Amino acid sequence: MKELSLNILDIVENSIKSGAKNINLEIEEDNEKDFLIITVKDDGKGMDNEFVRIIFDPFTTTSTNKKVGLGLPLLRESAENCGGGIEIQSEKGKGTIVVVKFKHSHIDRPPMGDLASTILTIIATNPEINFLYVHKVNEKVFKLSTKEIREIVGDMAALRDVTILKWLGDYVRENIKTLYGGEENGKN
Repeated sequence: MKELSLNILDIVENSIKSGAKNINLEIEEDNEKDFLIITVKDDGKGMDNEFVRIIFDPFTTTSTNKKVGLGLPLLRESAENCGGGIEIQSEKGKGTIVVVKFKHSHIDRPPMGDLASTILTIIATNPEINFLYVHKVNEKVFKLSTKEIREIVGDMAALRDVTILKWLGDYVRENIKTLYGGEENGKN
């Protein structure tokens, strides 16, 4: 995948397929310390140690409709080529944590891509999931919680309402833009 937002969507979709009801996405970028860290934590069914050990093998997949799983192997290669790496912690019956690290300034680091559309896709297609998105860029922080949104609008179905989704998309885009000092996705 050429954009990190698509890798994030892939990881979150894996969390959903594993039965997660709570998914946290945290993105932390620090230009001074020169790092980008993406963390996805879920409370899905988790994986045993043997599966975690072989998860980066492209021929390891839980999908029933495909024979290869290239998402994590390619993401790991990309992270390692950019001075970072990937760690996966998982416990059967308790959930999984995926942490991906990049050297922020590395010339080959994939662009973030359309993160707002990714966030909106996750929310619109899974309104029943408690999705927490926290994005930190240097000292600025943006946080979005579907649990809090549902409490405000009073209805899970509202997260599928076109008017609310349009507002939510604009809200996420504007806050991401603010994180980067007014630039769309930090021009990355």
